[in-house]
Amino acid sequence: MPYRFLEGLTMADIAFEATGATLEEMFISAADAVTNTQCEDLKGINAKVRKEFTLKAGDAERLLHDFLQELIFLKDAELLLFREYDLKISKAGEGLVLVAGVKGDYINQKTHHLLVDVKAVSWHKFKVEKTADGWKAVVIIDV
Repeated sequence: MPYRFLEGLTMADIAFEATGATLEEMFISAADAVTNTQCEDLKGINAKVRKEFTLKAGDAERLLHDFLQELIFLKDAELLLFREYDLKISKAGEGLVLVAGVKGDYINQKTHHLLVDVKAVSWHKFKVEKTADGWKAVVIIDV
């Protein structure tokens, strides 16, 4: 479930490309990229706190955007960073539904080497596409 940061796509924000063999794997790669933007060592985030939520959207692009925004909201509202994900995406009528169980830890400045604060996911150049190898997303996050 790799991701890589993209240079030169944005001047003040952070851009990344996330991939995965399945839609769920790509969502996890994107979530890891958002978290890694905020915290240098993902392995230092313990899976102590579990949150569950369900999201619905008309397509994979909107669903990924909403998922990443939910992770940012939980970081802001409850001071949580996440590292483990149990995701299930399925068709629901004309769209998709995501049932998510995420595990992480409360932000601790003594144990987490914090980098920047992610504010939001931008729609600028945001893209999700099916590829020959699975799924790919290009995301810019406001910091």
